[in-house]
Amino acid sequence: MRSGAKVGIVGGVFALVLGGVGYGAYNILDGLGDSGVGGDTSTAADSSEVRSGPVTGEEIADTSKQFLAAWAEGDAAVAAALTNNKADAETALTGYSDTAHVTKAVITPGKATGSTVPYTVKATVSYKGATKSWSYASKLTVVRGLTTGRALVDWEPSVIHPDLAKGESLETGESSTASIEAVDRNGQVLTKEKYPSLAGILDELRQKYGEKAGGTTGIETWINSANADGADKTLLTLVKGKPGKLQTTIDAKIQAAAERGVKKFAESSVAAVEPSTGAIRAIANNRADGFDAARKGKVAPGSTMKIITSAMIIQNGLGSANAPVKCPPTVPWVGVTFHNLKDFSMPSATLKTAFARSCNTAFIKPVLPLGNKRDTALGNEASQYFGLGGDNWQAGIATWDGSVPESRDAETAASFIGQGKIEMNPLNMASVTATAVNGRFRQPFIVAQSLDNRTFATATPLPPGVSTQLKEMLRYTATAPEGTATQAMASVGPDKGAKTGSAEIDGHATSDSWFAGFSNDLAAAALVQSGGHGGDAAGPVVAEVLRAGP
Repeated sequence: MRSGAKVGIVGGVFALVLGGVGYGAYNILDGLGDSGVGGDTSTAADSSEVRSGPVTGEEIADTSKQFLAAWAEGDAAVAAALTNNKADAETALTGYSDTAHVTKAVITPGKATGSTVPYTVKATVSYKGATKSWSYASKLTVVRGLTTGRALVDWEPSVIHPDLAKGESLETGESSTASIEAVDRNGQVLTKEKYPSLAGILDELRQKYGEKAGGTTGIETWINSANADGADKTLLTLVKGKPGKLQTTIDAKIQAAAERGVKKFAESSVAAVEPSTGAIRAIANNRADGFDAARKGKVAPGSTMKIITSAMIIQNGLGSANAPVKCPPTVPWVGVTFHNLKDFSMPSATLKTAFARSCNTAFIKPVLPLGNKRDTALGNEASQYFGLGGDNWQAGIATWDGSVPESRDAETAASFIGQGKIEMNPLNMASVTATAVNGRFRQPFIVAQSLDNRTFATATPLPPGVSTQLKEMLRYTATAPEGTATQAMASVGPDKGAKTGSAEIDGHATSDSWFAGFSNDLAAAALVQSGGHGGDAAGPVVAEVLRAGP
């Protein structure tokens, strides 16, 4: 996806500095030579004896030492033979010098933890007269070979570099996309260092709009994306191109709050949009896998989905915000019994108070009269009025716009409370909240439509009075004593509203925590996977973001 002729390596110097892992201390700066590392010593890695059971400490030390030594020496074939995937390993290790153009590397192992050995790499990358130092840390794990019984490095591309994934490769050359200087709505520069959650987004914006922004190319080391539609990831800049300025809709103040918010909880994501326009004000993630779940995730949204269910109930004449509803502890549906949390009930509830307490049965029972239409009613509501599920958002970056498919039997009832086949992400639910507040869907976007004349997704405005009732229900949930969002939203205001959600996920002992809320002209939604009840984890994340808004 970028250009650059391959340049051969002449006189490359690789080295391994050993120490701290239990197999001696070496300081080799001119190749391994006769140091004895990787020499003709008898080890578990090259023994003809077929062994079984967990790898031993000695095997871990010997195998990792020999692998790192061969890699440091630039001997891809020898290093690859010490892994459990010789073909893939040799291709990647060869590319380290041939395509990434690493001309010097000093590898320093750290202390092993179990069968995992960490190490730091201090490298030099050279291309067409440009040279730059490059440092990073990675790790390898030693395992028992399934057929040989040998102790081998468990091959993963991340052995070469921690950000490298299957199907990806390292390359150094002239970039095919111009550099950009992305700025927020007020002209403040946005960088990966200051706003780490924007790293992938900035790469995408550069790839898509670099030329339009008027920048020039430079020389870089990058990861070639395995996804044809994905953005390459720049790891090192040898020669800077002249960046072109690209204005985004991000608000640096709100983005900073989003970054702080997700740091409070592991596996958390949040997104914020402006209801009146759809402009994306913040996107942030704190996930071990690095996945941008805020805009690409696909998980059940739990009771935050009751925003759309409420609109469907109101529009089909099945209830209204202040009309009475039944909230029994349980309700049957085609052989399946649905429960409220701890089987609570509300003797004299309205749709608004049931929404505030998050009574599941009150959002399932009223839909029975729809008959055959009930299997498609929620999906129709979501697509026609909330702009979801059409796979047609053109935000300027890759997004996923939710799914509310037709359902059957018990899955239909489950969908009304955000379970079953329903899949959303925080950007979707921030947009849902924005639609409820604004009265009509505005497609989220991060760069101006005029930049490339792309077509925005549209939806029918909510009928008169529906938005008013939804806002009344959201406000009550965030302010009433019995509201499940009141505690989390206590520091937000004065104009505010919210909905909590908990989604049960197969295989997870703890439910996902969801929270959607608004304050003035800002709507936000957060997901904390395995975070428990909505107000417990996702609530504080959203509150942090909303406090930074208008």
